[in-house]
Amino acid sequence: MIRCVLPTRLLTALCVASLCALLRAQTPDDSSALPGKHVRDVPQAVAATPFKPDAVKDQGQEIEFRKVDEMTQSDRLLVANAESSIAEHAGLNGLAFEQGNWTYQQVVCPALPHHLFLQYRRNNGAGDETVFSASIPRDGDGRVRIIPILKRGYSLFSPAPINALTISAFNHIRAEEPEEQRATGWLGNALCYAALAGGHPHLEPPDAEPEPGKPVAAMTAMLDVEVKGGETIKFADASATPKPMEWTMTFAKDGKLMKATHTVAQMYAEKPVSKDSPVRSEKQVPQ
Repeated sequence: MIRCVLPTRLLTALCVASLCALLRAQTPDDSSALPGKHVRDVPQAVAATPFKPDAVKDQGQEIEFRKVDEMTQSDRLLVANAESSIAEHAGLNGLAFEQGNWTYQQVVCPALPHHLFLQYRRNNGAGDETVFSASIPRDGDGRVRIIPILKRGYSLFSPAPINALTISAFNHIRAEEPEEQRATGWLGNALCYAALAGGHPHLEPPDAEPEPGKPVAAMTAMLDVEVKGGETIKFADASATPKPMEWTMTFAKDGKLMKATHTVAQMYAEKPVSKDSPVRSEKQVPQ
């Protein structure tokens, strides 16, 4: 009988190879079965939008107009300190602030709390009215800004609601607000823009009963969210005369207001089915 003696090193190598082959046969190919291995589902990327989806709940919707005697003492003091700057900027816009009797009222915008807003008016009779809005930063981090609305009954450059200067001023005002504040109150921001552009915006409650024979606006307020970011805000100003007016504002995904329109609102002869909320939010679903 012939005996075959394998060297010790070769024998050891063969044993190790056999053991590895046996382990591979018993181990599933799925690496997730290995003990201590955690598999995490990565959510699909969501495009950034300028406003929080539920931000309408965070801010009051209506804009308040206060007479001078209704303003707080601290706000009246802030106006007094900014009066020379307001006069300078109004003069640069040819609004003759140093002439005639001017009155003003406060425009309270809950969505932009770090600014004090005013609306100045000089009425010299029918067809001769001058109006402008002013913005004053409350904490001094910013500058006084003027938004011309009417000069002796006429719009400057183009109507204030769609004017590029109005849009630019509004963007600068929003940029002076804290970053976390700019993402809240999509409807409050839209109403504030309308007020600074000369409107007295008012939303009709969804459960309000219309007057007999009087048409109602087809839409109260809504937010359209684009697939790639950016949002469009629409609302109907029920207080506008002689007909309700629809405001539309398009914001880029970085929060800048890009475009604003102001047109007669679409009307229904009868009140549509009421909604649970005066606002609704829509999101486009990718195909």
